[in-house]
Amino acid sequence: MKVLAALLLSLSLPALHPAPAPPAPVDRSQIKQVRHRGTWYFAENGHAVYCYGPVLLVPIKDIGLQRVATFCRDGQTMVPLRD
Repeated sequence: MKVLAALLLSLSLPALHPAPAPPAPVDRSQIKQVRHRGTWYFAENGHAVYCYGPVLLVPIKDIGLQRVATFCRDGQTMVPLRD
């Protein structure tokens, strides 16, 4: 009976259980960086912009149809393009 009590007590003690192994260090050189496939366009304001989305034709009252590049770098959603 004493042996059974000692066995149950030893299983419940946390000091007798092995500690889990620490996580392995992460090698930053093997992490693949995400690259967006995009294209450079010439914007209406004369600057080059890098955009990831499709080029669309958007109707504008005074001009008619305007080509715009979508989802550009720096958070711009639509950039008018120069033809």
